[in-house]
Formats: sequence, C-alpha cells, structure tokens
Amino acid sequence: MTEPAGKLSFQVLAHRTDAHGSVARCKHAELSLDTDLAGRLDAFNPAELLLAALSACMIKSIERVTPILKFQWRGVEVRVHGVRQDVPPRLESIDYEILVDSDESEQRLALLHDNVRKFGTVFNTVAPGTRLSGVLRRADGRRADA
Repeated sequence: MTEPAGKLSFQVLAHRTDAHGSVARCKHAELSLDTDLAGRLDAFNPAELLLAALSACMIKSIERVTPILKFQWRGVEVRVHGVRQDVPPRLESIDYEILVDSDESEQRLALLHDNVRKFGTVFNTVAPGTRLSGVLRRADGRRADA
C-alpha cells in the first residue's frame, strides 16, 4: 500500500487469536478486539472501536486547537452513544457530549466545538454517512454568562 507524497498514512495489523477474539497492533501498542460471536466484556467490539476512535479524534482535535486559540482548559471527557440498525447493519446515528473543564466564555466553547467538527479526521470520515450530532458544554454544567 502506497500513499501520495506528503500525505499522512495509518497502518494497523489485526489478527484472529482464537474463536473468542483478535488483536490489533499499531506502533508499539496492542489492543484486544471483541470478535467473538457471543461477545466479550474485556474488549471493544467493532462498533465500540469506531465510537472510541471518534472520541479520541475529538480529544485530539481539542489538544491540537487549544494552543492556537489560546483556550484555557483543565480537562475533557467525551461521551458517545451509537444506535445500530439491522438492515443493512450500520450505525444509523451517533450522539456525543463533550464536557470541557474550562472557565472560557460560551462563545469560546462554541468556537472550540466548531473546530472539533471542522478539523477531526475521524469525525469528518464518519459524518457524511451517519447522523452525527452532539454538544460541547462546560463540564460543571454552568454557563459562563450566568
């Protein structure tokens, strides 16, 4: 597999370990995968992996853009929920909530959310084929202008 010069590329190697699971490897990391037809509680299934990738994309977007925006924050939590349809099998909708621990204004929180939606690789890969909606709000629930 080759990519055009100057483009980022990503590689993951996954293999079946037995009838109960698989393993994915990338760089120096390893992740157990739930590929057991009965399911496993100790590993992410494929849909959960997609939601985890989307969550990580949102957090990484925040990490990338906050220094540029000079946005002050202490932490972030992302909650994601997907609904699966059966025919054809796919995630028909994904809802998310991004909770940012920050004292920034509501306007600055909205700006941060705009940047997450515009510049996330996984976000922009998933969005065209799935109803993807959510909010970014202050972690403690209060409004800066309240």
